[in-house]
Amino acid sequence: MIIYEGIKDSFLADVDGDSIADKIHAQFVDKMKRKVSESEVRSWKNSMMYMYKALNDAEIPNNAGIAIEFKVPYTSKRIDFIISGKTENDINSAVIIELKQWDKLEAVYDKDGIVRTHLGGSDRETTHPSYQAWSYAVQIKDYNESVQNRNLLIEPCAYLHNYDKKSPDPLTSEIYKKYIADAPAFTRGEVSQLRDFIKRYIKKGDDKETLYVIEHGRIRPSKSLQDALSGMLRGNREFILLDDQKLAYETAIKMSTQSYQDSKKRVMIVRGGPGTGKTVLAMNLLVDLTAKNMVCQYTTKNASPRNVFLEKLSGQMRKARFSNLFKGSGNYISSENNEIDVLLVDEAHRLNAKSGMFKNLGENQIKEIIDASKFVVFFIDESQRVDVSDIGSVEEIKKWIDAEGVYEFVEMDLPSQFRCNGSDGYLAWLDNLLGICETANTELSHEDYDFRVFDNLNEMYSEIVRLNEKNNKARMVAGYCWNWITAGKNNPNINDIVISDQNFAMSWNLGNTVTWAIDPNSVNQIGCIHTSQGLEFEYVGVIIGKDMRYENGKIVTDFTKRASSDKSIRGLKSMYKANPHKALMLADEIIKNTYRTLMTRGMKGCFVYCEDSALMQYIKRFF
Repeated sequence: MIIYEGIKDSFLADVDGDSIADKIHAQFVDKMKRKVSESEVRSWKNSMMYMYKALNDAEIPNNAGIAIEFKVPYTSKRIDFIISGKTENDINSAVIIELKQWDKLEAVYDKDGIVRTHLGGSDRETTHPSYQAWSYAVQIKDYNESVQNRNLLIEPCAYLHNYDKKSPDPLTSEIYKKYIADAPAFTRGEVSQLRDFIKRYIKKGDDKETLYVIEHGRIRPSKSLQDALSGMLRGNREFILLDDQKLAYETAIKMSTQSYQDSKKRVMIVRGGPGTGKTVLAMNLLVDLTAKNMVCQYTTKNASPRNVFLEKLSGQMRKARFSNLFKGSGNYISSENNEIDVLLVDEAHRLNAKSGMFKNLGENQIKEIIDASKFVVFFIDESQRVDVSDIGSVEEIKKWIDAEGVYEFVEMDLPSQFRCNGSDGYLAWLDNLLGICETANTELSHEDYDFRVFDNLNEMYSEIVRLNEKNNKARMVAGYCWNWITAGKNNPNINDIVISDQNFAMSWNLGNTVTWAIDPNSVNQIGCIHTSQGLEFEYVGVIIGKDMRYENGKIVTDFTKRASSDKSIRGLKSMYKANPHKALMLADEIIKNTYRTLMTRGMKGCFVYCEDSALMQYIKRFF
């Protein structure tokens, strides 16, 4: 979708007549069906004056195409400015220009393609402008069949027209060299260089022909993207399908193919506990359905699983090449009906009603996901609800299946347990131990699973470090009973978790990484539910905080012992005032599910330390 389009002559006339921002605004409201902030209108007025200056050159053809605010297919992203035309050899071409109002920025050295600048009233991390422009170009090339077939040139760049370069300058730091090589960044005083870049690819006008091809091209994954993805999965033992996974896979392939052919909505719910292979199944479907020319995306509420599996699939290739395959669950608010062929919704129990930072956007994530795609697979484990705002349940999904007129619906189970050393008995024992449900598994055999309770927390940590040396697959995790210290979010020397009587102190997982679960130094940090759910290790050491203890012959939970920064229980205090019984029941479910989830992250073993000594003694009685 293009918000404003024209040719160079009409664009210059609109800027000259001071009507360009009004025209963009009117088209935006008409096409996007939502309001525009005053700051965005101001940015159009400002940036378009600079683009007027850049294009006011007789060597740039008057009938070159102009597109402003082009919505990248299957994303919420918009390209600021595109100028189209033809090369000297009559090859259709388009120059993508990412416009920035920034006047300063800082380089971020411990993340790939990230800078820090002033956005939305505060200093924030965001993508480097060259990375951003380059990723948009890659997205168009990889998903627009017409662009692929006609070998259109898509050349990206960035223009920071308010930014004065320094020497040395963080914008052009060595760490961004590979992105600037693909998408040069022009700054204040470099308009002539920007003109030269445009004129290199726009020698002749095309009367918007290239823009038409880009906007109306059939959206399909490119053969090069398919081959790259398949190559990453091929031979990777971590993603081999077994038993029930294979049956669910074949069912999903059949249903997705039918929906791809007849455009009728189909939904599949795959239920399975920890380690039953839900994510392995999802990754195979993502790769293989993309190879079948389907636009397919893997979506979760939490970013951690997406980032880890994106890293594993991409390997040494640039992650941006595959980033459009991995999306957050709130990404489909503005999607059109049946816009996407297949959505694979992992950790569906974590879906929310509303989206956005303040949970005030959209209507219902389940509804929006079903609306957006022809075929949906919801991977769900209802016993992993760990947040007050989690609404994902089989019942809730079925409600929206009925409401949205889904043509076909299938439910499947993945009963085989691959985590916890293949021991279904461990899960049943854990449910009984935590009082989640009564089972016959009242004792645990060490032959089934390496479960240990440590009186000394430092000894438990030492054992995790020792086991991690083999293949970086052992981690420490904890209940959310300690605050993240703001000053220490990126500093491992600042300890968030301090347990004085054990002479133990460590940091929560650092904020400057999105792949804590596989980073080599993560064994020296402690993960929480939000960075470990949906992921697995060989061994996990769990610190049970004061929100769960043993008294009067039973396990009790106490949400008031959770950290004040814990957003997963936001709203419980208000609920408690209005309905104490309901609030305590919900808090009990969330806290027990949290520890159940943490205690099932280890495939071979789980080690436990309890702050409450009575709880520690209670657990020891059962194995």
